Amino acid sequence: MATIEQCREALKEFAGNLGDMDESNKKLVRTVSLKVPDLDVTFHGTLREGTLEDVTTEPRDRAQIRLTINSDDLVALVAGQLNFASAWARGRVKLEASFSDLLRLRKLL
Repeated sequence: MATIEQCREALKEFAGNLGDMDESNKKLVRTVSLKVPDLDVTFHGTLREGTLEDVTTEPRDRAQIRLTINSDDLVALVAGQLNFASAWARGRVKLEASFSDLLRLRKLL
């Protein structure tokens, strides 16, 4: 099991990947949560201008984009050792968002 600190570092890498968004999606502003059930922690942040800002573990209102993933899978996903689509299909990753947000994020995930 990965540690909270390893997950925080993986989240920073994931946020760096958000910089690859195309220009039309960089105007997207959405609240994001990443629940890591095996560590009993949820990270919250705001996706703004292609970056993830204000990341905290403090409780917040329900996010517009919600991911649930175990710690080891998060680290493997960010390292490129786990494919998002196959992990999602096998139930290792859960993603909840509006249909329009899913379409916008498909290139990142």
